[in-house]
Amino acid sequence: MAAQPVAAANIAVTRLILTDFRCYETLRLDLDARPVVLTGPNGAGKTNLLEAVSFLAPGRGLRRARLADIGRREANPVDNDAGVPWAVAATVMAGGETVEIGTGVQAQRINRRVVRIDGADAPSQSALGEWIQAIWLTPEMDRLFSDGASDRRRFIDRLAYGFDAAHAESLTSYERAMRERSRLLRDSCGGRSADPSWLGALEDRMARAAVAVAAARLALVARMNVACRLGVGPFPAADLRMEGEIETLLETLPALQAEDRARDRLAANRSRDTEAGRAIYGVHRSDLICRHVTKNIAARQCSTGEQKALLISIVLANMRLQALENGIAPILLFDEIAAHLDEERRDALFDEICASGAQAWMTGTDEALFAPLAGRARHFRISDAKLAATQ
Repeated sequence: MAAQPVAAANIAVTRLILTDFRCYETLRLDLDARPVVLTGPNGAGKTNLLEAVSFLAPGRGLRRARLADIGRREANPVDNDAGVPWAVAATVMAGGETVEIGTGVQAQRINRRVVRIDGADAPSQSALGEWIQAIWLTPEMDRLFSDGASDRRRFIDRLAYGFDAAHAESLTSYERAMRERSRLLRDSCGGRSADPSWLGALEDRMARAAVAVAAARLALVARMNVACRLGVGPFPAADLRMEGEIETLLETLPALQAEDRARDRLAANRSRDTEAGRAIYGVHRSDLICRHVTKNIAARQCSTGEQKALLISIVLANMRLQALENGIAPILLFDEIAAHLDEERRDALFDEICASGAQAWMTGTDEALFAPLAGRARHFRISDAKLAATQ
């Protein structure tokens, strides 16, 4: 028997203001805590709105675009390659509190994202994770389980942000140290000798951050599997597993010993990594493995439709888990979510969202597919970056 939806406090955007963001010169959208449905033709600006909301959470947004490419091109007709300052501002209701969030880039530092919370500069974008958790699905993710491992790592890391606010910082620390180590090793090929003490310090930072990242992923997957096996209506149950060398270490060793092993391995790999031009060992090579429980086959062997259904099932299970453990359901961003679902699964998805208390932002070209949400969501029609409320 499927688990019943868990009603939770909302994280909801109640006001969204855009300035020179993608196709929007200016936009102000006032909302309540209900789901948001955005319909209109392709190219109208629907996905751009979801991307704007995704920047209220830590990370590079749902498109992972360069910051300099997000500003409205028409705002700088003389030099479209120079980058345009842009801003996303929002009033967010989170767990009964209200917070003002602003983010974007400035003309002087077009490649550096600025974050302000209640008018004060945040030390880093990871501070957003204390207020907002957001999960998204886009059409490009429909074959997540068939494509490269990097997308699957980003997917599980996005889910982990909702349970471990420090996870984003651990990832950032790991990636920065890895890039710096690779640069030092690369420079040593040009005749300069890499400083062993500096390499050792970077490898120590990588090892500690890598173990923190792997531990967070393993802890999440263990909890997610319990939630996934309960099932979500007609969506298939998934079984998840992290596969990686550091994850394997943590299955048999305490964290400190795993750090020592990882540090020693990085030091031993310096020559190989110099030749490869990159680190060949670490959590940047781990993978998320998924199985379809009922069919007992790997997700990558499922049809595209079943892979999409598995993804939705995982996201809904994560939403339930956050509601149970944190008391707050995350924001859901679903781009073109309804087009390839049958009626039973569409209705189940809409019912689950509404029963959970989550604010879901959903886009589509066919307004009729969202008819079951009449009266339960805010509906907007978008045409040429202009919004009109339809309900």
